[in-house]
Amino acid sequence: MIIGTPKEIKNNEYRVGLLPVHCAALAEAGHTVLVESKAGEGSGALDTDYREAGARVVSSAREIYRRAQMIVKVKEPQPAEISQLKPNQIVFTYFHFAADRALLKGAVNAGIVAIAYETIQSPDGTLPLLTPMSEIAGRMAVHQGAKYLEEPMKGRGILLAGVPGVAPAKVVILGGGVVGFNAAKMAVGLGADVTILDVSLPRLRYLDDVMPKNLKTLMSNAYNIREQVLQADLLIGAVLVPGAKAPSLVSRSLVKQMKRGAVIVDVAIDQGGCIETARPTTHAKATYLVNGVVHYCVTNMPGAVARTSTLALTNATFPYVLEIANKGYERAARENAAIKAGLNVVTGTVVYPKLIAMFGRGS
Repeated sequence: MIIGTPKEIKNNEYRVGLLPVHCAALAEAGHTVLVESKAGEGSGALDTDYREAGARVVSSAREIYRRAQMIVKVKEPQPAEISQLKPNQIVFTYFHFAADRALLKGAVNAGIVAIAYETIQSPDGTLPLLTPMSEIAGRMAVHQGAKYLEEPMKGRGILLAGVPGVAPAKVVILGGGVVGFNAAKMAVGLGADVTILDVSLPRLRYLDDVMPKNLKTLMSNAYNIREQVLQADLLIGAVLVPGAKAPSLVSRSLVKQMKRGAVIVDVAIDQGGCIETARPTTHAKATYLVNGVVHYCVTNMPGAVARTSTLALTNATFPYVLEIANKGYERAARENAAIKAGLNVVTGTVVYPKLIAMFGRGS
């Protein structure tokens, strides 16, 4: 199979779909790997590294899209990339179709086989290709929240940890999954006053058992959400419904009542966001104000720490890349339920159940 990895073109996205070590393994298995020049630079991989690993470095993404039978990316195809996709081409990347019907329509019209990292699901229900980036995004949410609480960033001018004689910041986390857990680890480690809300009592019991006592757990319901949001200095949205749009838990009217200079970091923005006032932003222009509340809603947070993120992501994705390359997507999906769960669009037809329920088979 001819496998291609283009340079990512999303704003300030420095990750790459394959590293030289993976190209060497694919070449050893008899596959041809095309890599766009400078695709790996942001992750510390140079063109010479790819060549030494047996990949062919090409000068343009257009050649990759023209020749490759499978495209391995990181972020969803941008408009300039969608126009280059061709029928039956396998595209293996994050898609987040539930939050972007136009992208779904583009994939359907292109006739590609869209295999989404975020819906690859193991038999135990875990999401192995979403987990590493969720871990990073959860940790980054606290870093970014702490930064934007600073006065020059339009925040409240509060040190997240506080100091002796001065109370720490109040951090509220909506969702106790991978993102929420990692955000909580960072926030409690810094000494913040942290409350995490989730709908699962077993999950809350687990968090209560393993986390320090400056973490408080609450059942997620309308009353508790309202009470906690109004107290929050930093509010982190960490809600996930696999393969579907995130539920909106915080209304515009509630945001209006938040403390002036409070910060919202909506990590769920890739799936539409769980805060009504959230809209996608980029690393180049990361924040905006609504009623004096700072909103940070960058859709590719881990892209800013690309060396860490690429290693963490490709550790998880490559076994699936190799299996799809060796077997073809049809056999791979028959023999591996996780890959079958990753199929979102197959040659013009929506096949992922939650997307069918939202949009229909023809988008």
